[in-house]
Amino acid sequence: MCYNIYKNINITIIRFRSTIRSTVSYHHKLKIGVMGSASGPQTEDSHARAKARELGIEIAKRGHIFINGACPGLPHDSLLGAKGAGGLTLGVSPAFSEYEHVNEYLSPHDNDIILYTGQGFMERDIINIRSSDGIIIVGGGIGTLNEFTIAYDEGRPIGILTNTGGVSNSIPHIVEELCKRKIPPNMVFDDDPKALLTKLEVVIKAFPLPIHEDGRVKDLRQGRG
Repeated sequence: MCYNIYKNINITIIRFRSTIRSTVSYHHKLKIGVMGSASGPQTEDSHARAKARELGIEIAKRGHIFINGACPGLPHDSLLGAKGAGGLTLGVSPAFSEYEHVNEYLSPHDNDIILYTGQGFMERDIINIRSSDGIIIVGGGIGTLNEFTIAYDEGRPIGILTNTGGVSNSIPHIVEELCKRKIPPNMVFDDDPKALLTKLEVVIKAFPLPIHEDGRVKDLRQGRG
């Protein structure tokens, strides 16, 4: 008898979940991750800084959630633009605590919310990327290149804000010439922040995010890519 009751409850739960999946439409705000030069010559380039700030403003004006690595440099310029436009901003810090974030990583704490991962730069990058519906690269050096390759390998929508120096000017060469790979259809380019964000919004809607950790491979096998 107990078994039958348990079985009936299980069937009811399964049917309830199926009903939810078929009737509920989720309309979360888009989360846009901005990644780029935290240090180096690009952070002193007034043109790149202005583009980064304009990008942050546009993300906020469209009602998206702004995400960055809670770091200085171009992502911080973009953050200030988003905050100035009234946007909600989330920072993903490599530090264990606010004290470590400020005093050891020497990073700003202007985000509305900061997640202290305690996992260092590399693991922080993964959390940052997987928390975003799409990412935008501004300028960039080695650290940004790491973020780009993670996002590329995981099949994430990527926007490249061109003519902001560093890695952003070299992505096609890196992908096509050095790695002998193709530019995927969910990677977009533009030197205008507004136009780039519009393009990114389109590919976010057109291409579903991976549903597995090794997303590109497994999803392609199952006809999702």
